[in-house]
Amino acid sequence: MRLANKLAVITAAASGMGLAGVELFLREGASVCAIDINQEALSALKADLDPSGERLHTVVADLEQPSGARDSIHEAADKLGGIDILWAHAGIPGPGGIEGLDVGEYQQALALNVQSATFGAGEVIKHMRKRGSGSIIFTASVSGMVGSMWSPVYSSCKFAVVGLTKSLAQTFAPDNVRVNVVCPGLAETPMKVGFTGRGVSAEAAKAAEDKYTSAVPLGRLVQPHEVANAVLWLASDDAGFVTGIELPVDGGFTCK
Repeated sequence: MRLANKLAVITAAASGMGLAGVELFLREGASVCAIDINQEALSALKADLDPSGERLHTVVADLEQPSGARDSIHEAADKLGGIDILWAHAGIPGPGGIEGLDVGEYQQALALNVQSATFGAGEVIKHMRKRGSGSIIFTASVSGMVGSMWSPVYSSCKFAVVGLTKSLAQTFAPDNVRVNVVCPGLAETPMKVGFTGRGVSAEAAKAAEDKYTSAVPLGRLVQPHEVANAVLWLASDDAGFVTGIELPVDGGFTCK
């Protein structure tokens, strides 16, 4: 098992890629603390995957709030007995354009996509120093590698996360803490419609998805477990000399 005896925290863990990560990390031997705002979904997750509560713990937190992003890390560390791995996965599509941009929607996108990752990393490093090592993985996007005409706000946020990764990889290297970022393409998750369906009909959303898929050399959307597998590698000792990278999981979308 690639994560035997590791203590892992995953944010936005109740659905989609985060949920796939919880399932995979447990199978690979880690004890996991799943953080999400959805208490009902977390309870169902725990009942399904670890009803005894021996290896799966949960924390309900609003990561849009600085206090939630910070305090949830310490609560997770208390439940696990430390932290070796953080997958800071929380994020939202945000608004589609910038003309007449609503300030509240913009600030929410910044808070969940950038601020929660920044504050989370700033707190988790304290626990990783105590353990003598660690692995932090952020979730960005192909839109953090190339610009997105669909989502300029989201794209700018994810470029910020890539920049954060490359900076913290250098900052935390003396602590033997690696920092990397996974960059998925459009994924088959509940969030998908947030990108393709903003303010348009179902037919237009399907057309947008088809247009994107046609630009992917492998010709399909990424599945949640495929992103989780990439994160598993970055989290594991198999990637022990890998830090500061942006890893696309995009079927070749960004290779052209």
